Amino acid sequence: MKSCTFFGHRDCPDCVKSKLKDVLSDLIYNHGVDIFYVGNQGRFDAIVLHVLRELKREFPHIYYAVVLAYIPGKQNRNTDNSDTMLPEGIETVHPRFAISWRNTWMLKHSDFVVTYIAHSWGGASKYGEMARKMSKKIINLFEMVESQPLLKKKSGGKEREKSTDFSLWLFL
Repeated sequence: MKSCTFFGHRDCPDCVKSKLKDVLSDLIYNHGVDIFYVGNQGRFDAIVLHVLRELKREFPHIYYAVVLAYIPGKQNRNTDNSDTMLPEGIETVHPRFAISWRNTWMLKHSDFVVTYIAHSWGGASKYGEMARKMSKKIINLFEMVESQPLLKKKSGGKEREKSTDFSLWLFL
């Protein structure tokens, strides 16, 4: 069993969704990843969760969890928390440090890290760098989206297909 977590900027564009789905399908099918940990702080996390829910229908053996940084308060009866988890020990962490603690927990429990990091500041960049120092296998979707077309495009009169060779994007 291999696992994967995610870090990205809050303002991630929707155009990463198809690349993310391709990357996650590749991780599941070719690299044996079947556990996914995702946060719940911004747009990138929301996109990841949406794609994971789609992939669960295609790959029913995978497990994903929204890893919470805070103990939930009172919930109404219609709230579905079936895909959430609290990492062991989070209850002892001061709320000011809870997101950082949760992110470090996700890193420690993952083999792969999928990111959307467009600049060198902020939390996503901080945890991307931490993943590199921990020798995690990192895939940065920003580099894929910026350097390759998402759809067929004409380039110098010739059509180019989108690339699905993700081995180029795995940085050790």
